[in-house]
Amino acid sequence: MEVISGKVAKAKKAALYGPEGIGKSSMASQFPRPVFIDTEGSTTELDVNRLPKPSSWEMLKQQVQWVKQQGSRFGTLIIDTIDWAEMLCVESVCATHNKKGVEDFGYGKGYIFVAEEFGRFLNLLSDVVESGIHVVLTAHSQITKFEQPDEMGAYDRYSLKLGQKTGSRTAALVKEWVDMLLFINYKTFSVAADDKGSKHKAQGGLRTVYATHHPAWDAKNRHGLPDEFPLDYGYISHIFSGSTQPVNPSSASAQTTQVPVSQPPQQQQQHAEPAQATVSELNPNIPQSLRDLMVQHKVTEADIQIVVGKKGYYPQDTPITNYATDFINGVLVGAWPQVHQMIKDFKASLPF
Repeated sequence: MEVISGKVAKAKKAALYGPEGIGKSSMASQFPRPVFIDTEGSTTELDVNRLPKPSSWEMLKQQVQWVKQQGSRFGTLIIDTIDWAEMLCVESVCATHNKKGVEDFGYGKGYIFVAEEFGRFLNLLSDVVESGIHVVLTAHSQITKFEQPDEMGAYDRYSLKLGQKTGSRTAALVKEWVDMLLFINYKTFSVAADDKGSKHKAQGGLRTVYATHHPAWDAKNRHGLPDEFPLDYGYISHIFSGSTQPVNPSSASAQTTQVPVSQPPQQQQQHAEPAQATVSELNPNIPQSLRDLMVQHKVTEADIQIVVGKKGYYPQDTPITNYATDFINGVLVGAWPQVHQMIKDFKASLPF
């Protein structure tokens, strides 16, 4: 057995949360060589590198995998925001099980399915961290009622805006997963009353980062940060400025810088360009979640129709726009890796 002593320089896992418009994305943009996956389209005013807004849970996962394959091209992957990513997760789980909402499962099973799928997503982000890339999650905050089991009464506190129902487990998963959970809020210096003492107004408004746990909010860090400090990246830059190494350097050296799209064999290269030309002319009425995946993987409408027809779901000549919405979301988008593999297998069997 090998004993490793001292600190290990590796990429970090952090989460920034607070009310809307306080500057979470702006602060995240100062991390080393950031690339954003903008799940809610809120970074349009920032001069940053970003991937297209994911229209499905599957597209989001593939974007994360692509960033991992870029090696040292990016230093930080930012999911902005993780609560909007959670909505994609819930939609995917409901579509896969043909449910209209997470409450339709009954007995809290929907929240269990969501937590399991969300946990697999965090494992995927852990792979990104192990490749030497920091991961930063931004999230909105919410005020929840909290009651300690050993004390009388309850009080309000700020927490991650994840899984607002009591049966949800995603917020706890994120808090356990990150190394650093920073709460950003406007600091109230005092509360002033009018002459009659009946009306009270808060005074102050300095944007402040809270780095340690408090009864009124969730926060943590493992780097000896002060309890609070101004919203300035300089206070935490030393944590992320050091060099990081992949956990398995040999595997990192084998990574490619191309989008993870399967390439046809050499004898099929002559057919790649016509297929791409057809993809560019996809029916604009195809749902965006499916259309984005088709464009990303150079899949044509005919490719989808063939495998759907072979499985007996719809006649082969049925246009994709005539497919049921539940079938598109639950089968084609929800099980896209399997659908794409069927398309590749079919093309590989064709005589050229």
